[in-house]
Amino acid sequence: MSETIKYTLEIILDHINVSEKRFSEIKESSDFINTEYGNTLLDAIVARLQAVGENIKRIYKNYPHLENKYPEIEWQKIILFRDFISHHYEKLDYELIFDICKEDLPKLKAVIENEIKNY
Repeated sequence: MSETIKYTLEIILDHINVSEKRFSEIKESSDFINTEYGNTLLDAIVARLQAVGENIKRIYKNYPHLENKYPEIEWQKIILFRDFISHHYEKLDYELIFDICKEDLPKLKAVIENEIKNY
């Protein structure tokens, strides 16, 4: 793995960490829509998820064996979700964002941390 890919993995990890910090204030999915602050957190988290997807898209081209090494991560869905955020933001479902933050982000974080450590 090149130094560039390690740096990109570190950027992804930073975006995940910030998302997790912001998500820590959300206890249920409706917290995203019940207040203006919840809406702000939703927007901020979605922007970070978009950045995660963009960076995964970037390294996926140069490091495609991540898919084989970590089949539990849906790499293509992450990339497609980034594209969805970029082109159809108004159709985002706050409950989906809640589920991604609660279920998927911790798994992705563990994989990214492992890849950085193995570097």
